Amino acid sequence: MLTVGSVVLGVSDVRRAAAFWGEALGYVPREEIEDDWVVLVPAAGHGVQVALGRSMTPVQERPRVHLDLYAGDAADQAAEVERLVGLGARRVAWDLAADDADFLVLADPEGNRFCVIDTGRH
Repeated sequence: MLTVGSVVLGVSDVRRAAAFWGEALGYVPREEIEDDWVVLVPAAGHGVQVALGRSMTPVQERPRVHLDLYAGDAADQAAEVERLVGLGARRVAWDLAADDADFLVLADPEGNRFCVIDTGRH
């Protein structure tokens, strides 16, 4: 079964966005804020994370917002990807992914991109 793990937002200024979203949602940085990346978590403990990554590309070219769907391990990830493809998703080649990336990029039937993450590697 998949769950929403993080909502990822592309931003031009990570620190400014972290300040805004932290205040807006009552979230805090999970780790030290970097110039190009931060993950915000609910200060109260439970809830979906909001990750902010610096985006230097137009919205149309690379999605600035997408869902990360968490799978339990590599086998679960593979099964969920196949299930989602069976429902009408398609695989997307993602040139920014490292060869050993823990995620696979898919697109829904409308073309909206999202990731399925192998959380067993963490």
